[in-house]
Amino acid sequence: MTRRERLQATLQGKSVDRPAVSFYEIGGWAMDLSDDEFAVWNDPTWRPLVALAHARTDVIRMVGAGWHGGSDNGLAELVTYASHREGDARLTRTTIRAPGRTLTALTRQDKDVQTVWTLEHLLKDAEDAEAYLRLPEPTLGVVDVSGILAAEEALGDSGIVSIDTGDPICAVAGLFSMEAYTVLALTEPQLFHRLLERAAREQFPRCEQVARACPGRLWRICGSEYASEPFLPPSLYEEYVGRYTGQIVRTIQQYGGYARLHSHGRLRGILPAIARMRPDGLDPLEPPPQGDMALWEIKAAIGRDTVLLGNIEAADIENLPTADFERRVVTALREGTAGAGRGFILHPSACPYGRTITARTMANYETMLRLAENWAG
Repeated sequence: MTRRERLQATLQGKSVDRPAVSFYEIGGWAMDLSDDEFAVWNDPTWRPLVALAHARTDVIRMVGAGWHGGSDNGLAELVTYASHREGDARLTRTTIRAPGRTLTALTRQDKDVQTVWTLEHLLKDAEDAEAYLRLPEPTLGVVDVSGILAAEEALGDSGIVSIDTGDPICAVAGLFSMEAYTVLALTEPQLFHRLLERAAREQFPRCEQVARACPGRLWRICGSEYASEPFLPPSLYEEYVGRYTGQIVRTIQQYGGYARLHSHGRLRGILPAIARMRPDGLDPLEPPPQGDMALWEIKAAIGRDTVLLGNIEAADIENLPTADFERRVVTALREGTAGAGRGFILHPSACPYGRTITARTMANYETMLRLAENWAG
């Protein structure tokens, strides 16, 4: 089978010649190998790993749509950005002049770390949330999927595209610190729903346009873990995720697409609610102690109807001696492929975020690939 055929067959619940193996963001992102000093991937130690992912893994390339002709209805006039350097870090201050209130946020990006840290969140309390709700809402334009189609054509037989979207809780929770978010979600449910509904008014039509223009593709929906333990009790998952994310899942599936739910951390308390949304895929299935369920348990609960992606913890790739890491991979492959089920893709929970890929990290990625390529069950 080609890598593309293997992934498509897995999504469709058909038999495959071997388990698919993805390095997730490595190959999944169009990695910037330019001279940008804040792109860690341009370090020479990354290049063999990126080349290996492109050459031999079952690539799942994360993509997004473009938009033309919409309007922010004056929002841009209320927002200012100011960036400055502090040593090897870039700090960016965002200021929004909301009706009756000024909202501010501060982020930091370090040169040798592939992430952006939020030092000050935009919304601090319920009063900030009310001011945010009074901001203009954008008018949706016309979707442009040419970038998605171009990425798909460039992949050829090496893999498939995956359309990326957040869900309403992803859009809302990240506006607050985790402490402020959990307090608001627990104590101000009506206000929190108003924030979710605002996000949904933008996300739902966008999802429908993209799904209609690009039917039959895989999607990744981010945000579910914000309503998992230990952040919120499972009783609120249906209210804050199922009610909204379930609509995104149904829209994608209406046009023949495959809706994959991305949910880090604990699953035991929320898995019944996830199953009721009937997603086509679930990742990253982190093993304990990051998660709270073994892969065989997840498969028994949801694997008949859902493709399972993951079960390799990113920290293990970087830290475990290769002999120990190999045992982890064998366990994931054995539990992911045993018995009946829709399908399994060996897949890490994240990728390294530092500038240097060590010899151990490279050896462990090679181990993942070797074991999957030669897996006979």
